[in-house]
Amino acid sequence: MESHSERVKRRAKRLGRLIYLLARGLGRTLRLSVEGWEPIERHLQEGTGAVMVTWHGRTLIPANYMKGKGFWALISLSRDGEVQAEIFRRFGFQILRGSTSRGGVRAALEAARVVKGGGILAFTPDGPRGPSKKFQPGALLIAQKAGVPIYPAGIAAYPRILLPTWDHYLIPLPFARAVFLVGEPVWVPPEADKDDFARLAEQLEGAINALEARAEHLARYGRRASREGTP
Repeated sequence: MESHSERVKRRAKRLGRLIYLLARGLGRTLRLSVEGWEPIERHLQEGTGAVMVTWHGRTLIPANYMKGKGFWALISLSRDGEVQAEIFRRFGFQILRGSTSRGGVRAALEAARVVKGGGILAFTPDGPRGPSKKFQPGALLIAQKAGVPIYPAGIAAYPRILLPTWDHYLIPLPFARAVFLVGEPVWVPPEADKDDFARLAEQLEGAINALEARAEHLARYGRRASREGTP
């Protein structure tokens, strides 16, 4: 007889496959513009580690763009995490299970080990359950232990739907204009203390928000309108 955990995993596998197919099909229609990707490409080619951070509600677009490139993702052990893990596996991500926000020193140290070995971790610092767009310290701990930079990213698309979830998850409409911006790296000093972590979290939170605001403008108005100063 099938156990409860086996049923949960089987349902998660089916649902994850369905969501992946929908997300992948939608992603293929997007008119995507990417800026600032060159340093990430160098990390990939040289096998040097890094952490990329963006908000939890903006993962559909980067998941499509980063498909099959060998990125890592840290996904919670919750039931929702089972579905997310299935989706990201199908996008070609390597998966770590755990959460830096729920007794997660162990998960952070495992992620740091992977990143120090040359992996690039895609991380949502306001996950897995918020508050939305509030930078939690997990990414800072991972980057500090691994001695690697953190790259903030901002993502937007228009027209789109924002779901009524805690993270206001963004789903572009078919053939939407999408923008993916990667910002300048931030390093966490080896000797950084609690106060330094708070300052760096505020810095990165602001960087993601600024990149996202610019991505929103470009998605809505395009580059020509941006050059001409459209409000």
